[in-house]
Amino acid sequence: MPGSQSMHIAFIASRQGGRVHISKLLRQSCRKDGKVQKRTLANLSHLDDTAIALIQGHLRGKTFVEASGGGVEILASRSHGAVAAVKGAFHELGFQNLISSRPSRQRDLVCAMVAGRIIRPHTELATTRWWHTSTLARTFGVDDASVDELYQAMDWLLQRQNRIQGKLGRRLFREDGRVLYDLSSTYVEGEHCPLARRGHNRDGKKGKLPVNFGLLSDVRGRPAAVSVHPGNTGDTRTILPEVERLQKRFGLARVVLVGDRGMIVQTTIDALRLLDGLDWISALKGASVARLMRRGALEGLDAVNLFELFHPDFPGERLVRRRARIWQSMLEAT
Repeated sequence: MPGSQSMHIAFIASRQGGRVHISKLLRQSCRKDGKVQKRTLANLSHLDDTAIALIQGHLRGKTFVEASGGGVEILASRSHGAVAAVKGAFHELGFQNLISSRPSRQRDLVCAMVAGRIIRPHTELATTRWWHTSTLARTFGVDDASVDELYQAMDWLLQRQNRIQGKLGRRLFREDGRVLYDLSSTYVEGEHCPLARRGHNRDGKKGKLPVNFGLLSDVRGRPAAVSVHPGNTGDTRTILPEVERLQKRFGLARVVLVGDRGMIVQTTIDALRLLDGLDWISALKGASVARLMRRGALEGLDAVNLFELFHPDFPGERLVRRRARIWQSMLEAT
């Protein structure tokens, strides 16, 4: 269109019968005898806003292609929805600052690995290949990362473990808050892990060496700390160090330990008595209950509706018994 650079669309407002009408006029500007003159070429008022925008773009020199894709070539297509969701959750939780208050390459790598673990778990090598099929690597700025860098970032993260768990504990625990702890295990493929020892395999995998780990969480199940132990470590050997760590790291003045008799054995109770600010709630084993019954300590409880008693066999401890109705219903269910 010759001379299109001098053309433009003018919007003229006029009032008719109390209403405002907008006229869309295609005009051309030209200079004659040193003066700028405008000439109306066409009235475009019948066109909608989309058509007007296209004409304006063409007059400004823009090039348009058909919507069918004839002038578009797709070079790559990467998923983004899950990445955006995880990134938004990180922002709401302050996850980056939890890992490190200072931005760094290691922090970006750790956040990218955690996001990848949430979206699609892989090994580190497979992760560096998979995350290029989504926008994850570019979103976290690690598209050039190698598998060696991921392992180095994991070593960096391990050095910061206590600091991170301290931050997390201060978020989740109050001085009078309740804390949950459990010892579980997973089995190891191979024979070169220094923590893999022959012990109780909770997964029932015969011939596989287990590794134990203790998980510390708040009452909602949100994890605050994790510790790893050899596979032949029992509950009783981990519980006291964990309780002492709780008190020191999170500044808890009072801790009440709740667990079954497999975790809180008599030797553990004897040690707890020597520590300040520690109480416990546990259960008696069947043999202990039978011994109390033989000595007549439990006689007449139902008649007078007692629910607690003291006995010389358990000095300094209060024994609490379930009501007979609940006790009987449990027996029937069993």
